[in-house]
Amino acid sequence: MFSDYFSLMLTAALMTLGLAVCSLVLGLFLGMLFAVLEANRFVGKPTALLVALLRGLPEILVVLLVYFGSSELVELLTGEYVEFGAFGCGVFALSLIFAAYASQTLRGAIQAIAKGQWESGTALGLSKGYTFLRIIMPQVWRHALPGLSNQWLVLLKDTALISLIGVDDLMRQAQLINTNTHQPFTWYGIAALIYLLVTLVSQVGIRKLELRFTRFEREV
Repeated sequence: MFSDYFSLMLTAALMTLGLAVCSLVLGLFLGMLFAVLEANRFVGKPTALLVALLRGLPEILVVLLVYFGSSELVELLTGEYVEFGAFGCGVFALSLIFAAYASQTLRGAIQAIAKGQWESGTALGLSKGYTFLRIIMPQVWRHALPGLSNQWLVLLKDTALISLIGVDDLMRQAQLINTNTHQPFTWYGIAALIYLLVTLVSQVGIRKLELRFTRFEREV
């Protein structure tokens, strides 16, 4: 019986990782988009307001608003009721939360790059887009990585919030198994160990990324 429950916990852990990784990828894209838009004189203030709103709301409220509000918003606009999946809503909500914080980290990292880097690209006849992607961004990641790594760890723990909208993640599975076994310390303890293991592996990977970007910066 224990092996069956433990197998369910491992499957739920994969679901948690899937939530976290998908939210990280989308969140990085949205975070970079927010950082760029905040620097734009036309849409900078509305973007800054949106980011401030996302950072000011409790994470659980963002998750619930996205999950329940998305269907109501579509119905209001189209007149048709569309039910969105819990996993997709969870990923989008976590991505928004991550992006709101990551955008500030990325914006600060972009501002930390010397203007001479842009001028060098212009002197070489490179377009602004190419200079940004090939010269500026590799250095931006180096500056932003410590902050983004902390936000990744927070994101990993925030996946537990998605259990409230029905996604069978690690925390929800621990709750369900505890309901059947009445052994909360055992199964919540196992969940804690799995979270800790993923965190430790993440820290090793982050350290390798830091060394790689440091090496790249020296070569440049």
